[in-house]
Amino acid sequence: MQHSTSASDCCGVETKSGRQDQRLPSPGRSLDVFQTQKTIAELFAPSKHRNTESTTSSAHKRLKREHSTNTDAVVSFELEPIKAENMYTFSSTNTNGSTVVDLTGSPTPSPRKNSVSQRRPINSVPQTGPKKLVVKNFRKTPKSNPDQYYNTVWDQLDRALSAIFRHETIPLEELYRGVENVCRQEKAPALFQKLSDRCKDNLIENIRVPLVEAASGGLTPTELLRAAIKAWTTWREQISTIHRIFYYMDRSYLLHSPSQPTIEEMSRIMFRTHIFADARLKSLILQGACDLIASDRKTDKIQMDAPLLREAIDMFHTLSVYTKEFEPKMLGESQGYFNEWSQSQSSRLSLACYVEECHDLINREMTRCLALNFEPTTEKDLTTQLDRFLIIDQEHVLVHTKSVSDLMASDKLDSLQQLYTLLEREGLGEKLRPPFEAFINQQGSEIVFDEAHEAEMVVRLLQFKKKLDTLWEFSFAKHEGLGHSLREAFESFINKTKKSNMTWGTDNPKPGEMIAKYVDMILRGGSKAIPTHLSCTGDNSKIINEDDMDEDVDDEDTVINRQLDQVLDMFRFVHGKAVFEAFYKKDLARRLLMQRSASADAEKNMLDRLSSECGSGFTHNLEQMFKDVELARDEMASYKQMLQDRHKKSTVDLTVNVLSASAWPTYPDVPVEVPIDIQKASADFEQHYRMKHTGRRLAWKHSLAHCQLKAVFPRKDKELVVSSFQAIVLLYFNDKHDEESVGYAELKAATSLSDEELKRTLQSLACAKYRVLTKSPKGKDINETDSFCVNLKFEDPKYRIKINQVQLKETKEENKETHERVAADRHYETQAAIVRIMKSRKKIKHAELVVEVIKATKNRGVLDPADIKKNIEKWIASFPMPPYFADDSCRLIEKDYMERNDGNVYEYIA
Repeated sequence: MQHSTSASDCCGVETKSGRQDQRLPSPGRSLDVFQTQKTIAELFAPSKHRNTESTTSSAHKRLKREHSTNTDAVVSFELEPIKAENMYTFSSTNTNGSTVVDLTGSPTPSPRKNSVSQRRPINSVPQTGPKKLVVKNFRKTPKSNPDQYYNTVWDQLDRALSAIFRHETIPLEELYRGVENVCRQEKAPALFQKLSDRCKDNLIENIRVPLVEAASGGLTPTELLRAAIKAWTTWREQISTIHRIFYYMDRSYLLHSPSQPTIEEMSRIMFRTHIFADARLKSLILQGACDLIASDRKTDKIQMDAPLLREAIDMFHTLSVYTKEFEPKMLGESQGYFNEWSQSQSSRLSLACYVEECHDLINREMTRCLALNFEPTTEKDLTTQLDRFLIIDQEHVLVHTKSVSDLMASDKLDSLQQLYTLLEREGLGEKLRPPFEAFINQQGSEIVFDEAHEAEMVVRLLQFKKKLDTLWEFSFAKHEGLGHSLREAFESFINKTKKSNMTWGTDNPKPGEMIAKYVDMILRGGSKAIPTHLSCTGDNSKIINEDDMDEDVDDEDTVINRQLDQVLDMFRFVHGKAVFEAFYKKDLARRLLMQRSASADAEKNMLDRLSSECGSGFTHNLEQMFKDVELARDEMASYKQMLQDRHKKSTVDLTVNVLSASAWPTYPDVPVEVPIDIQKASADFEQHYRMKHTGRRLAWKHSLAHCQLKAVFPRKDKELVVSSFQAIVLLYFNDKHDEESVGYAELKAATSLSDEELKRTLQSLACAKYRVLTKSPKGKDINETDSFCVNLKFEDPKYRIKINQVQLKETKEENKETHERVAADRHYETQAAIVRIMKSRKKIKHAELVVEVIKATKNRGVLDPADIKKNIEKWIASFPMPPYFADDSCRLIEKDYMERNDGNVYEYIA
């Protein structure tokens, strides 16, 4: 059997058998040698003849076998079949007949090797060296010229480029193969140079020249930008087609060449160099993009072409001119726009409108940056410009005291929140402290010193405090500095003093008195006395869920305690606790003696709050008042038990409250003619008390007493709850006929009351809501010429009528007396502080002494330095005063505790 060997990959083969171009049969046909199929036993059976000629390695590498169809070329093999039992049985080389294989001995030479080497065909000649391969009738292909092939390929490519630049469609596969063959011939550098020159010429002639002519023809920058974007799009499409043709050159040569750009990079460089960088086009293209942004900023102009501007920004990014060319140009025009906009809007609009417009402008600028894919540096620079021109340069407008105060006064929380947010962009939220403090001081002072609405002071202050808290939490985001300003300003105005008719010429702070009266109103009237707009409000920071609400939420004690908490929050700002203490003690005494407290638990809770807020010393006397009332109950129980044991029966049901003079307020002794029955009962109790408590003296305060009278009217009997003075006046009419009149002078002589008390009592009986007496002539005022008689036509649906409300009301004289007493106590405390300081310091300058006295008396209220100076003068010995200390109001008292030396220095001499 003969083998044929390949001589060339692309040429025909002629073999020694004499037949030319013999090839393998088709896949559907089989060779003669393999026409008879063999079993496994036949394949493994030893053959008698074996071909010893081996084929070369080259023949198995690249050449397909060619078999002759002649019968003489077919070699027959006689195969002896192997029995099944002998298929896996092998002969042994052991000569002794043993079937044991010795694995420890030296291996014997392979018998197969020897048999193969010995078996050689008879007609085979041993191969002694390399053979010469002879190919007969081989036609040599003439070698092609590379330069000629390169020129041919380039001509095809040049025509294809021309067609591409004319927007014609061409087949690309043959062109791609040509580029590949040229590159394999190492002609890639020359081919790329030709391609670069051809693209450059097309870019200049077909793109730049029309754009320059259009710019010279009067196109606007926006229109020229549109034309440039169209040219850029066309250029990108042409380069895309060119890239597909020259893809092999781009990947195999340009991509690995450090000195040559890729086709994509070449297209960007060429367009940037020959189109964008052209002096006649560059400025107009950039201006067109800036004009589109400017048209969007001006609402009165046509809105910008968003797709066109987006394509322009993408082109600037692709050409790598965004940062160096477009960004500086756009930021420069933005700077001018922001500066002009801020100046015109701030001078034309109100503060609220200006702030709103600023937020709108900032939002539009940031939205544009995201929509157009601006660089982060551009967004940052725009933000810096906005903050500079809108906030920093207009700071005087944003924090203008009157403008900010107007927003606060009109409750424009949203505008104030926008204002604060705008200022906080530059950390200027602290700049709102001066206008915030000015607003609080102005509004608060108007409330405190409003004499016409004096009774509504606390309610208005609570509303004002709630408003400020809401403003601070919602609009100012709980800014710490503004929170300090709120507390400082509130504390400042609420402790302002002014000598006016409200304080009877004293410098006592009025809020302390009004807070005490408001607390008295709540504790007397309960939740019904709380204004509607305050009763449902609690802590603003606590939100009650409807699912968490239970029956106790609207409980009366809960509502009262919540309102007391709000009042105490405001009470903490008051320095002069002495005024509050004086009025609170008087009101508490009335509630306890008249038994008019709405809730005993509320009274005790208020006492606990005052104790924790002001200390146990502040509430010591108040606690003693509660103890006296409890002891009085025990005392009366003992007295009644004594009467029962002695089988004594009094005509009146007497109840006496024995009070400690040191703990209770001071009450003047009012002369009055007490009825005989009451005098007798009082004397019996006094005798019992002295027998039980030796060394104690009782002073009867009839002005605080009240009683219940059974009145018989023609229409219906009534039970009247009246004061002691009202009872004395009404009992006097028992000795008169039904329609008999009694003059004013007669009543005064019979009761021994002063004109002031008598007129006040008669007015409550004859001119108030319940008129059990009739005055003649009719009128609201009581005159000395008036006469009075029993109102026989009196009727009321209720059986028990309370007429002693006049007892619970404070008279002007009582109010004046309380203020004067508080002022006097403050002077005494100031003088005591001066003496204590002088004893400890011995020598001290005037300014230092004033500071020390203010510190020592701060818990009782801030003193005026002029008042401190007056109290100092009272303790200075008779010593010539310098001219700058001469004051007509300074009185020298010869106490000789201290003297004044040169240099305005005081020395303790007592």
